[in-house]
Amino acid sequence: MNFARAVLWPVLTLLVVAVSLAAGWFMWRTYMLSPWTRDGTVRVYIVTIAPEVAGRVVELKVADNQYVHKGDLLFVVDPSDYRITVSDAQAEVEDAKDRMTLSLSEAERRARLNELAVSIEQKQIYAAGAATATASYHQALTRLAKAELDLNRTEVHSPVDGWVTNLALRQGDYSVVGQRALSLVDAHSFWVDGYFEETTIGPIADGDPASVWLMGFPQEIKGHVDSLTRAINVPNAQPNAAGVADVNPVFTWVRLAQRVPVRIHLDVVPDGVRLVQGMTATVQVHPKSTSRAPKG
Repeated sequence: MNFARAVLWPVLTLLVVAVSLAAGWFMWRTYMLSPWTRDGTVRVYIVTIAPEVAGRVVELKVADNQYVHKGDLLFVVDPSDYRITVSDAQAEVEDAKDRMTLSLSEAERRARLNELAVSIEQKQIYAAGAATATASYHQALTRLAKAELDLNRTEVHSPVDGWVTNLALRQGDYSVVGQRALSLVDAHSFWVDGYFEETTIGPIADGDPASVWLMGFPQEIKGHVDSLTRAINVPNAQPNAAGVADVNPVFTWVRLAQRVPVRIHLDVVPDGVRLVQGMTATVQVHPKSTSRAPKG
């Protein structure tokens, strides 16, 4: 009995040590070599809305964080001046049309007369006048089209489905052409950037399945690798005043792996998960081919 116990305890001890070493090796390999990271961020495209005509905002149709559909009216710039411009342009078109009709008629009458009634020079003068009147008419049509376009632009509509964010615009504000008035979060453009250490990107390829977990939600979000970035900032490549590389002479013996952004397309977002740009995410990639994995 004592002999069996004396043999059993060392065997059990060695077995526990072996299992612990194997588990430790597996955890170390998983942490160091598997393509996963806690350093992920939710990203989204922000559409900036800038008016194409200037004027005072007379109607504001949205509120902060409101969801809007593509084509919904966001705000209205005072159209009064632009309506007057359209009316002036319409009157100019009518006047130019009358002048063109008269000039063409005069040129046609003289073109039918022989050289005894009217000289060739006069025919050419009236033909040139008719051409000039025709050109003026087309210019008037162009100005009318531009005036009508500007009038239509006084109503600003949403180009995407999404949420109004950080709204500072107020009714009565003066809008300036090309200056941002409000911003929209494009509801159909969310993705996750996973910042993987360079030692773990070897197995990753475009199209590989991926799993994403947000810090505030326990549900798994399924996705796939959309792409890997091909460039990150290299401080030593920045040129100095002479245009040569500005290399830092200080080198630390602790080598830290660079982080490489990997773009994750979100395929299925579970109900109840609210995506917000800037949220923290954990990302794990499931390589389709193990042959790309780095060898231990």
